[in-house]
Amino acid sequence: MADPLEPLNRGLWEVNRGLLAGVIQPTGRAYRTVVPSPVRRSIRDFTRNVTYPGRCVNHILQGRWAGAGEESLRFLCNTTVGIGGLFDVATRWKLPKSEADFAQTFGHWGWVPQTYVVLPFLGPSDECHALAFAADEAAAPWNYAEPYRLAASGSRYNQVTEQTDEQMRLIRSTADSYSTVKYIWTYTSLHKSPDWRSMGAKDTPTLQTLNVARISYQNQNFPQLGREMSVRLPSTGRFMQFNCWLQPGRAPLVYIAPGLGSHRLSLTALSVAEHLYQKGFSVVTTTSVFHPEFMEQASTAALPAYPPVDCQDLLVGLTAIDRLLEHKRPGLLGDRALVGLSLGGFEALYLAARENRQDAGLLRFDRYVAINTPVRLDYGVTCIDRFNQATRAWPPAERQFLANNALHKVSTMRDLSATSTSDLPFDGIESKFLIGLTFQLVLRDALFSSQSRHNLGVLRTPISHWRREPCYQEILGYSYRDYFLKFAAPYYRQRGVQLSDFQREGNLMTYANQLQSQRKIRVITNRNDFLLTPEDNAWLQSTLGSARLKTFPNGGHLGNLANRPVQNALTGALSGLK
Repeated sequence: MADPLEPLNRGLWEVNRGLLAGVIQPTGRAYRTVVPSPVRRSIRDFTRNVTYPGRCVNHILQGRWAGAGEESLRFLCNTTVGIGGLFDVATRWKLPKSEADFAQTFGHWGWVPQTYVVLPFLGPSDECHALAFAADEAAAPWNYAEPYRLAASGSRYNQVTEQTDEQMRLIRSTADSYSTVKYIWTYTSLHKSPDWRSMGAKDTPTLQTLNVARISYQNQNFPQLGREMSVRLPSTGRFMQFNCWLQPGRAPLVYIAPGLGSHRLSLTALSVAEHLYQKGFSVVTTTSVFHPEFMEQASTAALPAYPPVDCQDLLVGLTAIDRLLEHKRPGLLGDRALVGLSLGGFEALYLAARENRQDAGLLRFDRYVAINTPVRLDYGVTCIDRFNQATRAWPPAERQFLANNALHKVSTMRDLSATSTSDLPFDGIESKFLIGLTFQLVLRDALFSSQSRHNLGVLRTPISHWRREPCYQEILGYSYRDYFLKFAAPYYRQRGVQLSDFQREGNLMTYANQLQSQRKIRVITNRNDFLLTPEDNAWLQSTLGSARLKTFPNGGHLGNLANRPVQNALTGALSGLK
């Protein structure tokens, strides 16, 4: 969606984010604590019932007479038997529910939104939905009498407080939450349905990888059960943030290093943290070395790329966290373990292989666990870049439509957890495109962050934090191979690092002997992980043996992370810690 008002929109986005974080989220938690869930549900039911006239009018304007009749019958039932709508008896009686608003009506009449806007206090919108919101408010009866306007505001607050914690988690875990929400809005705001057909053959490894979207924590309050803390790093002089969930008594402490570009509050990190915490471990989540938060707080280099530097920065950060927690909870922290996901798994094995080369004052772990680790980073780069080119298999005239349709399907699948993997409506090109786009946005954010702080002069577009779209468009034209050759390699060449050094240090086979003799290593992987070749799987088996390697036949890349067998394998990999 076009964004000609980006500087103004970003300013309003920051104001809204400040209100959400500083006012609505803390008061909302207090509100949910005081007001029981049944009462909040009754308020939502009453709100829907009292705004019936607007839905009825919009059904009529769209010529949907059945919908108008269904909503009228629901209104009659809920107003009488449901005591003014406080109780939704119509749903209990299985009467159909049919939503309609002016945005839907405008879309039915052919209005296609063109311009993205951010509304004060209300958030993402566009010219169509902004006008529709005003019309919806005009159609709400309680906006025409002063005492009832307060009830309207209270109802809106009641609805917003149900979503604030997850909204803030998304905002904080995303490098550029403004851009992320704009992508989401572009597709969720469409009222038409996507084309659900899958034209080509499915690709099992990438389709199973899309199961990552199902992963989440089970207890909706789990993020709030922990603490967010920060520690000053001696390497950068800046404060590094982390999240921790500590057992009340003595327990082993597990550090989680997430995958490429993932945040400490990402759903994958929180899912693993919740599982381990329930199993009696104390847990710390950190942010990926490839995420702007880590880059700006803990990186000693201008940009991540070289494992010796990246892993050293990570270890320095973990050591500082460990000392802080030991100071605050003396005697309550047991054995230490490092659990790495994807790139974090590579970093865990890299640190394990080079443990004897570490400075004496840095943290050493009693267990290293790598989940779905790549073996050769250059092969991983090749795979991701190939996925980014997947849409070239589509006819050029249809390419943009098919890409948009794939994203539209993602945004429309409200309950992905209810869909089996085999039923996911994506063919091989679509699943590769979606994975490639995800990684490409990670690269976009990393490049923008690094060049904002250390401009190497490669980008032709001026860097502006308030108008990012032109620079983003240029960055999205770079592949991961371009990132290494045009940004990372020249930067590190000035520091005496050659391309051969990248190839050597980015390959775990370089440290085969060290990994073979390191008894504290455990690896969990999937045979059909697209980041691994058959040779890589064979090397892992010959190097680690069955005692230290657990291989699942399917799951793609992290796609089975939330499955019970994988969770049991993770618990088993940490057994024996004191």
